[in-house]
Amino acid sequence: MTDAQQPQQPREPTSPDEELLEAETLAITSQLSDDARVDRVAEELRIGFDALAGVGRAVSIFGSARTPADHPHYAQARDLARRLGEEGFAILTGGGPGIMEAANRGARDAGAASIGLGIDLPMEQGMNEWVGLPLNFHYFFTRKVMFVRYASAFVVCPGGFGTLDEMFEAATLRQTEKIRHFPIVLYGSDYWRGLTDWLRDPMQAEGMVSPGDVDLLELTDDPDRVLELVRDVEHRRPRRHDAASG
Repeated sequence: MTDAQQPQQPREPTSPDEELLEAETLAITSQLSDDARVDRVAEELRIGFDALAGVGRAVSIFGSARTPADHPHYAQARDLARRLGEEGFAILTGGGPGIMEAANRGARDAGAASIGLGIDLPMEQGMNEWVGLPLNFHYFFTRKVMFVRYASAFVVCPGGFGTLDEMFEAATLRQTEKIRHFPIVLYGSDYWRGLTDWLRDPMQAEGMVSPGDVDLLELTDDPDRVLELVRDVEHRRPRRHDAASG
């Protein structure tokens, strides 16, 4: 057996997500039982539900953590978040730098609730200074529940794998009607048009998705169009908190 074929020694997991997902392998060491893992997941959901109860109308904004503050995408995200905040929407982001920081900053510009849903990652840089309500999650999937459950829409600014992950999660939920009346806005047509073109051809053209599925994604550069979409959905999908307080 060569050195390359020698089994690797188990190592400590770098995150609770890895501990959970690698639990059936010998790659990591862990003393947790499945019952303990279930309890940890349930506690994380409970903390999120308690913290965000009554948040009212909100929009989740996604985008790259790598976008510098002097980039046009940063300014566009900040301005859009400010305008949404002035309309009475709380802003939910991943709480990190880049586009997330810009959106939280725009919320603070408007005096709106600025919420950061952070994730436990080895390379994570922590919450940006513009987050008013910080929540940290161990698991991506519990965090995703909060982004969808407490938002009226997703605004997807230019970003990478994490941004695409959130966008396609919402698109799948819409396509399968797990959620309805939930706009998914691709904000930045120059950046996203190549993706939507590919979704239409070859994906839709070859029958991999149904006609109309790609139209679940709204491509725009116009902040007024975003405001129109989120205003419209509030009439179709009122929030419990708003109904109780109205």
